Amino acid sequence: MADSFQASLFNSDSGGQADPTRKPLAARMRPRTMVEIIGQTHLLKEGTLLPKLIQSDRFGSLLFWGPPGCGKTTFASVIAQETHSRFIQINAVLSNVAELKQILLSARSNPSARTVLFIDELHRFNKAQQDLLLPDVEEGNIRLIGATTHNPGFYIIPPLVSRSHLFKLEGLTAEQ
Repeated sequence: MADSFQASLFNSDSGGQADPTRKPLAARMRPRTMVEIIGQTHLLKEGTLLPKLIQSDRFGSLLFWGPPGCGKTTFASVIAQETHSRFIQINAVLSNVAELKQILLSARSNPSARTVLFIDELHRFNKAQQDLLLPDVEEGNIRLIGATTHNPGFYIIPPLVSRSHLFKLEGLTAEQ
């Protein structure tokens, strides 16, 4: 049963890759460049910090804070794509220390890949899990992009906050 379900997720002509037409509409419609992002003009207008950081490709860690559905994940994937970085996405609710250690080891052993580690729901990692990120953030082995719906000042450990640029995203309007 599981094999037939898995087989239905793959297109036989795609060389074993997942069939992109089976992705949810939101994933297929997700912007792929900064120009395609709708809303968040306070972050994207010319001369603001975020576009400067991305254009110069000189940034360390970024924390995106805002309500669900405002574009935190989209920003992370677009930043990785526009800076030609390896993009690894995990969710703090589903991840664990073993997975995190494996990702960090891989980033350390392949520095030329310029790994962007996107952690959704970063506030759900406990202090020890967040501490585990610090050496690799400080050494530049990873560029952490964390997303949270909670105020980072209360839920993210101070050493990570102090080593990150913090950006507050706003909810999208009905018009947007």
